[in-house]
Amino acid sequence: MIKIKVPATSANIGPGFDSLGLALDLFLTLEIHEATTTWQVIHEEPDLPHDITHFIVQAALTLTSNMQPHRLVVKSDIPLARGLGSSSAALLAGLTMANILADLNLSPKEILKQATMLEGHPDNVAPALLGGAISAYYDGHQVYNSSFHIPENIIFTVFIPDYELKTAEARNALPDDFPFKKSIAGSAISNTLIAALANDDWQTAKQLIEKDQFHEQQRHHLVPHLLEIRHIAHQYDVLGTYLSGAGPTVIIMAPKNEAKILLPALTHLTTSGRTIQCHLNRSGLTITKEE
Repeated sequence: MIKIKVPATSANIGPGFDSLGLALDLFLTLEIHEATTTWQVIHEEPDLPHDITHFIVQAALTLTSNMQPHRLVVKSDIPLARGLGSSSAALLAGLTMANILADLNLSPKEILKQATMLEGHPDNVAPALLGGAISAYYDGHQVYNSSFHIPENIIFTVFIPDYELKTAEARNALPDDFPFKKSIAGSAISNTLIAALANDDWQTAKQLIEKDQFHEQQRHHLVPHLLEIRHIAHQYDVLGTYLSGAGPTVIIMAPKNEAKILLPALTHLTTSGRTIQCHLNRSGLTITKEE
């Protein structure tokens, strides 16, 4: 049996729209069992198929059709349509499965490019594949990526609402055009945030994480709990709050001691959901073989 394990991801980190992302210690696990005559996908999601039409198998088939079908078991801690990279994790699991079963010998760099081409941007797939925190850009031909440091003592307090928010709906909330001066400001904020993160300058970073110009303001009506959580978080010594990916999940970054006392304060939000605390996953996608 071959086991592929892919972490959840959180993209944007405020102003790093479609370019910044980090991996969290929630996982999708794909187990590849015995060969079969047709694809069999065993999972517990009621609305997803169990055959060749499952997204993971379809992702694999984008690389090659030269694969023997297998019995697959999918287990996932990553909630669907919540802005935690569930589709990116499934995409990478499928591509990696194809790479193994069809002996394609693709490098991680080649897997990353294929995943980015299919996803459209690298902010989720790069950290899911490589682990850690990553800044990445795709020019339509090549993926450029570089990691940045997140200290060990940083805890990610993750509020996951009970409702789904499809990426397409969240994308539709964004404008077709953006004013030139506002674009310059957004770019400057993001650039300075990256420099601050790279140098462990958290005094600067904590002032910039919440200054996004590109998407949070346009999505407020879809995630009304963002401002409520931000108001609560500002009563503590947090490093910043941001909308994870397209939402509706909201993440608070805080030192370990502060994160511990923050958790009870989020129990009475007007939006129903659950709150968990995660660490940065530094290993990314892993492959193990078991007898």
